[in-house]
Amino acid sequence: MRYTYPEIVAHSKAMCHLRKARLSSFELEEDQAPVTCPLFPNAPEPQVLRADGDPHRRARRLLTIHAHPDDETTKGGGSVTRYAAAGVGTVLVCCTGGEAGSILNPALNRLEVQEHLAEVRRQELAAATAHLGYQRVWMLGYQDSNMPASGAPGTFAAAPIEETIWALVRLIRQERPHVVVTYSDNQRGYPHPDHLRVHEASVPAYKAAGDPAFHPELGVAWTPQKLYYVVWSRASLMAQHEAFLQLGLPSPYKVERWQRRPSMDYRLTTKIFIGDYWEQVQAALRAHATQINPDSKHWFGLPPDIARTTYPYDDYILAQSTVPSTLPEDDLFAGVSGDDIRGIPSV
Repeated sequence: MRYTYPEIVAHSKAMCHLRKARLSSFELEEDQAPVTCPLFPNAPEPQVLRADGDPHRRARRLLTIHAHPDDETTKGGGSVTRYAAAGVGTVLVCCTGGEAGSILNPALNRLEVQEHLAEVRRQELAAATAHLGYQRVWMLGYQDSNMPASGAPGTFAAAPIEETIWALVRLIRQERPHVVVTYSDNQRGYPHPDHLRVHEASVPAYKAAGDPAFHPELGVAWTPQKLYYVVWSRASLMAQHEAFLQLGLPSPYKVERWQRRPSMDYRLTTKIFIGDYWEQVQAALRAHATQINPDSKHWFGLPPDIARTTYPYDDYILAQSTVPSTLPEDDLFAGVSGDDIRGIPSV
């Protein structure tokens, strides 16, 4: 079921509480007690998987929301690397641990990996996000829902939608991003239940984070300035397909599958050049060794000098904005007003 924003706000009227004083605007304390709410007694406690610096110290901040480990690399990973290199604070919220994923690398499809897949994928995510330049990586705490959804307790898609919105608002207010990136409203190409839930929860969370009436126990309201959908464009897929053919190589891309549904490229608003960060993205892909087969023609079939220039862009749809935007864009932060953080003491 889909909820409108007023319906979500109505669900937030019940009083929730903090066991301890809430975080200040620019501090994260290791001993901070969990935020609790009687509406959501089973909500998992988010955990920081890795941290490298403090995004709060940056005048511009980017927060991305992804379903599983590896999604942060395959969907917009180059953009994050570009902005991290430019001094933007970068934060990832990974909603599940990818526990239900298959092992796609035959060399790692062994019993000891299968039995510890959740921990292995966390290690892979930590390594990949270091390559990409993420400063902080949050595990939201839900389990992979599988495809089709298992419906098991604790899985992301089985949790109440209000709970997952609440969980995302908590981190948006804590991290104070100017730009939020999530998944599109059109996922017909790969309708994984967790990907669908990322969209369903993050869009209302983006709005609710700035509403002081929505669960004030989650901290001071914060209004991000732009919301984007990261997408795989038809143009990018066709460019890679044609690159194989021009080299006389068999293409791993299934053009007939794309042609069964209309292209959504007319909705694209923003194209980010990532050609200078190809190596970092490649390293992040290889870090997800259980999910990315090093022999995959899809990921690594083109010669490096061809692959880096075939389609050196990430594509986005600007979904919401509180600042004037001139389309098309080549910068996620176009029009964004960054913070003046001078004079704020170091933590």
